[in-house]
Amino acid sequence: MPRHMPDKAFKNPDFVNSRDGRVMRIMAEYLEPQKRLRDAGIEDTIVFFGSARTPALDDATGALAALRETPDTPPEVIARAERGVEMAKYYEAARELSYKLTEWAAELARAQGDSGHRFSVVTGGGPGIMEAANRGAAEAGGSTIGMNISLPFEQYPNEYISDGLAFEFHYFFMRKFWLVYLAKAAVVMPGGFGTLDEFMEVLTLVQTEKIRRDLPIILFGSEYWRNIVEFEPMAEFGTIDLTDLDLFHITDSVDDAFEWLKDQLSGWAVDNPGAGLTTDVEIVGKPDR
Repeated sequence: MPRHMPDKAFKNPDFVNSRDGRVMRIMAEYLEPQKRLRDAGIEDTIVFFGSARTPALDDATGALAALRETPDTPPEVIARAERGVEMAKYYEAARELSYKLTEWAAELARAQGDSGHRFSVVTGGGPGIMEAANRGAAEAGGSTIGMNISLPFEQYPNEYISDGLAFEFHYFFMRKFWLVYLAKAAVVMPGGFGTLDEFMEVLTLVQTEKIRRDLPIILFGSEYWRNIVEFEPMAEFGTIDLTDLDLFHITDSVDDAFEWLKDQLSGWAVDNPGAGLTTDVEIVGKPDR
């Protein structure tokens, strides 16, 4: 027997998981999704962002009814459950919009004789709005993608993600890269810090033309967003241009969102499948390819 039988570096878990192995781990989170999406025939996507905490309407109304039937339930607990019922409208809106977009994309693919998947719905893969969008796409019979992230509190991929299209990321910036890289449009539903981060990053990439293609953005839920972010004063103070306010479309209507996105995508994206693969996209902090 030879005196030395060292492991190959890429088979050495101590090295792979070390600080020095970080570049290899980052590259794995770039190359492995690329291969799987290509093998699945995913040509382009529509990304949905939104809160992981938004419940389905049936779940929210059931929870509220149970609390009201429970003696001595604190008023603040009832109030929280009532707010959950109110916010559930966004879950159902995301589900319905995703269904409509997936159904339309399937009609396009059939008309064009395309064997690939057009405008597949992609989300962060977790519960809430992410589940709603994956659910709507699955109910319409489409392929739907979930880009989950490992967190200190467990977030598991939802059950509506298509087989083989559930991804698990360690690095937020690689997850955001794949959420946006193939996207031809973005739908931003009400959400928290994570949703704001995703929306503002995509908006910045579009504004600065680091995404070198059209990327229509829907901001869904005017009551919510106008209470969270005041955009007009930014233009008044001169920190953005007035024209930057046209980079997104605010609506409260699923039908309006669907028709607006369909009109935008029909203008250029329908006849250009896979444009994300041939157009540079720079995610903040990541150099050009």
